[in-house]
Amino acid sequence: MSELPDFLRQPHDPRDPSPWLALYLDRSLPLAEECKRAWLTDSSSRSRQFLLPLVRPFARAAVVLCQCARIVLPRALTSSRLLHRLLEWNMRTWLSPQANTLIFRHFHLGSEILNFIARNTRGVSMSLTPLKPQELRDVRNDLYLQHDLNLFNLVIELNRQLREQGLEMAPIDELDFSGISEQPPAFEAMPRRWTNFIDLQTAIELYTPVYQLFLSDNDFWRASNSLQLDETIGLYVAKLLNTPWTTGLINNRHPMVPESTLRAGYRLVLHGLATEIQHAILVEHKKAQRKVRAKSPAAMRMEVCA
Repeated sequence: MSELPDFLRQPHDPRDPSPWLALYLDRSLPLAEECKRAWLTDSSSRSRQFLLPLVRPFARAAVVLCQCARIVLPRALTSSRLLHRLLEWNMRTWLSPQANTLIFRHFHLGSEILNFIARNTRGVSMSLTPLKPQELRDVRNDLYLQHDLNLFNLVIELNRQLREQGLEMAPIDELDFSGISEQPPAFEAMPRRWTNFIDLQTAIELYTPVYQLFLSDNDFWRASNSLQLDETIGLYVAKLLNTPWTTGLINNRHPMVPESTLRAGYRLVLHGLATEIQHAILVEHKKAQRKVRAKSPAAMRMEVCA
């Protein structure tokens, strides 16, 4: 990721300003530097500009055809093992380094957010299945499917325990940020062959009907509905941080009203952005907590004694 993208290499022209440079320099949206650079490099690529508009209508038509087939054959051709091997091969062969990086970041950061919620909810004790892939071959371990299962299992188990004890999720005096990483997640360098050019949004549109084809109808609908849990997870984080304004940064909403699977690809991109924003907010609060601790009376007395 050391090579500068075009929008950072080219000089600024006030008569023809770059929209990508404007978004990169803007800090109104909390995002990690490495995420913003990869995201905007990927979004400004020729693949997204020219290939995505061609791919999207055919991919969505394929979703309709797969849905019709699933009415008659709800479990035919289903194979999570084959699906994830196919996804790994495509990521290794076709996806841009930025797209692969953003996908791997998503699994790492999503696991840390769920861990934060579980650690800081009073009266709750649960074991999680963190997803922190290091190599592309780790995709074979049902990575995408397990990601969806983790979301639903957290919501179910967390609320089951809260209901049994008559508790509500609320802020606590001392939040535990130990599971939130401030440094970029570590994983292998992504392939940079000439074939690795497809951007994230185009890849997601292409993968959606493939995902539907190799999963059962129930698994695919669960995966699609999981995207609207962004609002649920965002509300959990906002309650723990006591920052209701942060939910305004989430676009996948209203899980009680399921969306059509036709827009699952676009909503999946929004899901990735929501995860990056939530994690960046947690990193900011972790840093703020450390500063408060450093300025505490006890810390100041230690400085005086030293």
